[in-house]
Amino acid sequence: MALRAPHSQVYAVDVNERCVTLTNENAALLGLGNVTASTPDAVDPDLRFDTIWSNPPIRIGKDELHALLLLWLPRLAPGGSAWLVVQKNLGSDSLQRWLAAELDSSFTVTRESTSKSFRILRVRKASH
Repeated sequence: MALRAPHSQVYAVDVNERCVTLTNENAALLGLGNVTASTPDAVDPDLRFDTIWSNPPIRIGKDELHALLLLWLPRLAPGGSAWLVVQKNLGSDSLQRWLAAELDSSFTVTRESTSKSFRILRVRKASH
C-alpha cells in the first residue's frame, strides 16, 4: 500500500510484536518513510483514517471481534471507508448485518464483492 500511495501515511497495526518489527524492517529496506508499524495501543487515539484495510481476526471470538471493530471503525474520517475481507463460512453475512445494526446512522455497510469463499464488506462514514 505504501508503495502504491507514496504520498499517503500508512499505519500497519498488529498485536504481534514480531510482525511489527518485521514490517518496520521491511519498510526501511524499501526506503518507505511513509509506514508506521505498531501495536494497537501505540496508535494515537485521536488519529482518524481515510481508509482501513482489514482481514479481521474472526477466530478471536465474537465478543472480542465486535469490540475490536467498534474500536477502529468509528476512527474513520468523514468520507472514509473500511474494507473488510471475511470468509463466507466464518460469518461474513451475519457480521455485515451486525455492523449495519450496531454502527450509528453516519455509517453504511455494504457487500462490495464476493469471490470464491470470501466477501468484501465496505463500511463507509458519511461526509459531514
